[in-house]
Amino acid sequence: MALTRIGLAGLAVMGQNLALNIAEKGFPISVYNRTTSKVDETVQRAQAEGNLPVYGFHDPASFVNSIQKPRVVIMLVKAGAPVDQTIATLAAHLEQGDCIIDGGNEWYENTERREKATEERGLLYLGMGVSGGEEGARNGPSLMPGGSFEAYKYIEDILLKVAAQVPDSGPCVTYIGKGGSGNFVKMVHNGIEYGDMQLIAEAYDVLKSVGKLTNSELQQVFSEWNKGELLSFLIEITADIFGIKDDQGDGYLVDKVLDKTGMKGTGKWTVQQAAELSVAAPTIQASLDSRFLSGLKDERVEASKIFQGDYSTGLPVDKAQLIEDVRQALYASKICSYAQGMNIIKAKSSEKGWGLNLGELARIWKGGCIIRAIFLDRIKKAYDRNSALANLLVDPEFAQEIMDRQAAWRRVVCLAINNGVSTPGMSASLAYFDSYRRDRLPANLVQAQRDYFGAHTYERVDMPGSFHTEWFKTARSNSNN
Repeated sequence: MALTRIGLAGLAVMGQNLALNIAEKGFPISVYNRTTSKVDETVQRAQAEGNLPVYGFHDPASFVNSIQKPRVVIMLVKAGAPVDQTIATLAAHLEQGDCIIDGGNEWYENTERREKATEERGLLYLGMGVSGGEEGARNGPSLMPGGSFEAYKYIEDILLKVAAQVPDSGPCVTYIGKGGSGNFVKMVHNGIEYGDMQLIAEAYDVLKSVGKLTNSELQQVFSEWNKGELLSFLIEITADIFGIKDDQGDGYLVDKVLDKTGMKGTGKWTVQQAAELSVAAPTIQASLDSRFLSGLKDERVEASKIFQGDYSTGLPVDKAQLIEDVRQALYASKICSYAQGMNIIKAKSSEKGWGLNLGELARIWKGGCIIRAIFLDRIKKAYDRNSALANLLVDPEFAQEIMDRQAAWRRVVCLAINNGVSTPGMSASLAYFDSYRRDRLPANLVQAQRDYFGAHTYERVDMPGSFHTEWFKTARSNSNN
């Protein structure tokens, strides 16, 4: 047989789907997996889905040797040690100038370490974020490749065809930047996704718990929202979820799903990086904390027995007004979540000298990925207007939208608090906005306290320099006078 254009190692569902996508776009592909049954399964799927040019191999040597030079191999294996093991397996058969691409959710520093190690062997390396889940991998994901630019140019033609295609915007892929930038951007994408999902869950909770909307009404509301400024993949699937009846009992399936949210680590990494970079990301942090609290199901059940009572105000609620208010609160909170994510990326790019283009990132997230939304077009335009934008909130269009929605936003958060319904994401977003828009915060008192007990000094608003006051002595002296 003729040599294939590219190889893919790691054939769980994401790997299989990406391989089939590549083959469907006209690129013959070799596939390999340590468990050989997965290889046969992928080849069978390729035949069943249109006799696609997918060629399976049961050993790494014949797999690598089946690919045209310079060889390019995509890995889709579990992050961490399995990636290092797969690299070692492949590198034993690769030659100078060949390229390895890691398509998993990897910690960006691991990618930088591996890029350095493979470079010493004469190999090129890319860390490529892949978003869109199983469906995206098969039909068009958002791709975030970072690392060797030379390696990117090897496969640019493939990625441009395999990525999601958005009319008037192009393929959802771009060369992100050097080092681990591709993995870092994908990590923050996932952090924003955490925030988005939490905010939607809070909108649902307020409408259900305070507004007493049924699942049928919720499906209608979210379907309607998906026709306007909230049009997005996550709003669309939320509407779908509310319409699914339980096939193993009465009622709707969503009500039978256990209220414990799992996680794989990228949201936690995002919050840790925000802290390392001294970037405020309270919405994303609140979403992570909410997942931690959801995991304490048994404790919450016991706590609910201790703190029994009716926390609702009992006041009548105008359903139509509540739905509109929650829609506006969700949109305003969402702006804050994306602003925080973009600020994390901007700070890291500055620290590492990556030179990342925030508008271009918004463009490639418009299709294929989990956070794809019409709203991202607005973000792209904001950064096109001003690439040095300090914060998305101060873009003139977004600033006006926040101002137009803040009354509804405050009503929703107050209503939730008064009815004992937690809205940590919306509340954190509103606090973020209220802190950011104020020219003076009570931080002067905190700094005075720090100087009092630790002689940390302080600056003054009325004169330059660094100052220290003997607060204790002065206070005692004053009290004795």
